[in-house]
Amino acid sequence: MASDTQRRIVVTGLGATTPLGGDVPSTWQAALAGSSGVRTMTHDWVARYELPVTFAAELAVPTTDTLARVEARRLDPAGQMAMVAAREAWRDAGSPEVDPERLGVVVATGIGGVWTLLSAYDTLKEKGPRRIFPLTVPMLMGNGPAASVSLELCARAGVHTPVSACASGAEGIALALDMIRLGRADIVVAGGTEAATHPLPIAGFAAMQALSTRNDSPATASRPYDTARDGFVLGEGCGLLVLEAEEHALARGARIYAVLAGSGLTSDAHHIAAPDPEGSGAARAVSRALADAGLTPSDVAHVNAHATSTPVGDIAESKAIRKALGAATDSVAVSATKSMTGHLLGAAGALESIFTVLALYHRVAPPTINVDDLDPEVQLDVVRKDPRPLGAGDLAAVNNSFGFGGHNAAVVFHTV
Repeated sequence: MASDTQRRIVVTGLGATTPLGGDVPSTWQAALAGSSGVRTMTHDWVARYELPVTFAAELAVPTTDTLARVEARRLDPAGQMAMVAAREAWRDAGSPEVDPERLGVVVATGIGGVWTLLSAYDTLKEKGPRRIFPLTVPMLMGNGPAASVSLELCARAGVHTPVSACASGAEGIALALDMIRLGRADIVVAGGTEAATHPLPIAGFAAMQALSTRNDSPATASRPYDTARDGFVLGEGCGLLVLEAEEHALARGARIYAVLAGSGLTSDAHHIAAPDPEGSGAARAVSRALADAGLTPSDVAHVNAHATSTPVGDIAESKAIRKALGAATDSVAVSATKSMTGHLLGAAGALESIFTVLALYHRVAPPTINVDDLDPEVQLDVVRKDPRPLGAGDLAAVNNSFGFGGHNAAVVFHTV
């Protein structure tokens, strides 16, 4: 099929497993209720390694409750999460009949199969090479989850794995948008997965002083925009969306959640971990996404912000949103859902895109919890404590995702 940049892409299926729930409905209801998925970790390795941070946002429902034991054994935890989310998303889309050569998969990740890699290295040291599991390499590969989902769905239009730190999930959705526009596919299952709640990443992030250290109050540790914020909370999970050419979805009578209208990708070239303090690159990403969607700042009713709860990052994003939206910013409801889910790293942009889609579909913005004292430098209308109705008419919403390395990604959705 020839390229068609005007081709409309819609969202017809959603799937997730998160710190708030084992599927999308339970996750969404928990988010609207302002629940926290952050808990003290009970693993013996927390004490063994004397980790300075003893809490995280782990899955609410273990993947082993859903997957067969043999199947789970053959997948890294990141792959397990992707399989759970993919099956839900595909069912939610009505298990569409599609030519395999017109079906693609994009499952991004920031870190990949860290559990498999480090566990296999321990086995090698302690028991020798003959005890290494034969599927170790496919399990630890960053593209392993995407490949497994493509095998599950028999997707032959292309299988891809963007790796852009915490912008990965949103970049995966942007790539899927391009795949359908360019005529490579009619349907793409896209998003991100991450399973990095492991002692080494926790120790590494803690050494950077990136993590909150509120060990005595895990549920209140992730507090975007609050003056007392002291770092992000590590989370895990997967979010996947079924993205489909509108004509294909209409032909099969599919339920449509929203339109994926545009995307914008930029880079800071500022620092390997810190954002541009003025948010210039992030602002350009939002502006490019709106231009790609053919929308203006006044069309935006809602932003699901990246808002990780770091002192510098939250301010930089606040500046970026104001730069991109200008005077329209004051009428935009901003939600920071990491306050409930923690930071899912490479899966964050995907899960938060699901929240953005559902906010438009149900016309309600989820709350931001733990904001007791709004930082005066955050000049945004932050949705606090309770969900907020978004109103009637045509609405657009933006999801922001930014990652170490200076990656900036914004995706824009629109009501049908």
